[in-house]
Amino acid sequence: MRNSSIILFDGVCNLCNASVQFIIKHDPKAHFRFAALQSPIGQRLLEQHALRPQTMETMVLIEGTSAFTKSDAALRIAKRLSGIYPALAVLFIIPRPIRDWGYDLIANNRYKWFGNRASCMVPTDDILDRFLE
Repeated sequence: MRNSSIILFDGVCNLCNASVQFIIKHDPKAHFRFAALQSPIGQRLLEQHALRPQTMETMVLIEGTSAFTKSDAALRIAKRLSGIYPALAVLFIIPRPIRDWGYDLIANNRYKWFGNRASCMVPTDDILDRFLE
């Protein structure tokens, strides 16, 4: 998995956890690896990419030395998934402030709309190797 990308997600958010499961299901080449934003490695990666460690309002995609957040991260992830999802890249034509407004609307209401858990998701044995420790 040397060429894999890393997705940092809110480990206590039900929507975020469902998104991780969705990505795993549509990532048959296992391109993506995962870590919770709240985890020690998640916090270190945020700091390495000059992102505020206390920020939990966005999914973060790390590819090489670059980090992407909000709609940029979501659309870059979609481009790598199987099926029709790479077609979502057409949404890059929408200016980022507008895309991010939509992203923020969902992110700011995710606990209210989808709920949250008391602790971070624990991966099952079949996907454990996709998660960073």
